[in-house]
Amino acid sequence: MGQQFDFFPPDENKPHKASASIIPKADGPNVANEEAMIRHLQATGRYRILTRIEPRPIVLNPRPGFLMRGVIVDVETTGLNHRTDEIIEIGAIAFTFDPSGRIGDVTGIYAGLQQPMKPIPADITRLTGITEEMVAGQLIDTGSLRALVDPADLVIAHKASFDRPFCEAFSPILSRKAWACSASEIDWSARGIEGTKLPYLLAQHGLFHEGHRALDDCFALLEVLATDNPGTQASAFSELYAASQRSLMRVFAEHSPFDMKDHLRARGYRWTDGSDGEPKSWWIDVSEEMLEDELKYLRAEVYCWEEAEPLVRRLTAFERFRS
Repeated sequence: MGQQFDFFPPDENKPHKASASIIPKADGPNVANEEAMIRHLQATGRYRILTRIEPRPIVLNPRPGFLMRGVIVDVETTGLNHRTDEIIEIGAIAFTFDPSGRIGDVTGIYAGLQQPMKPIPADITRLTGITEEMVAGQLIDTGSLRALVDPADLVIAHKASFDRPFCEAFSPILSRKAWACSASEIDWSARGIEGTKLPYLLAQHGLFHEGHRALDDCFALLEVLATDNPGTQASAFSELYAASQRSLMRVFAEHSPFDMKDHLRARGYRWTDGSDGEPKSWWIDVSEEMLEDELKYLRAEVYCWEEAEPLVRRLTAFERFRS
């Protein structure tokens, strides 16, 4: 006969300790007890169970068939501006995958701290837990990092437009690689998930972790990417890898009339002042299939001239998300 659990007190009118209602009678916790409690709580429909992420083991001899290499990268920094702020921690996980986007094995990890030239702001310490004492005298080992990155076919960051400029300002190691962004290049809403922040994605996948340390966030992202969502035919990573293979077309609305700025912004255009090396103008990234429609819009609504030829630049994964 199986063990019985007192999930509810036998008499609701009798005093009882609140914690006793979910503690099994058996001596000491075990897997069977834990699984039974989880099943019971889920069956009530009143609880959602989150499971702590267990980092995948490093495999010295990865399984055959997963011939491609990926690296997930995350950085902690002293601020948001890659021109004035610095990396204080970098984490990286190397893994194998196949052309269909199936993830294989973790083949290596790296985590390193670095002492910045200026003191770490107090709000960054509160957010990350990284203190001045932790980074004192520390240097990121670029040799170890290069050993993971050099074989990589793809570098992934959860907000690549943030991570890539910081990484390239720090070292050229990652500058010649194809990058993909798991926040912007996966249609999470089509997967039934409205938010894109990593803690939210984890919770929606029934997971949690101790966030805001670089390597922890890398392991968390790996699990999110590897998970199939109900109603979808492919993992999030397979969608991301497919997106990385496509080109985007960056369209610049140079010399557009000033009174069109609100129209351009509403359409999704962004402004660059030219300090990043791009033309000083409004711009937008569109798929190759949508390029002609975008050019027609500019000619008809912005320039009012059918012969206008806006500047267009093709962006592959090697160029995307640069500063």
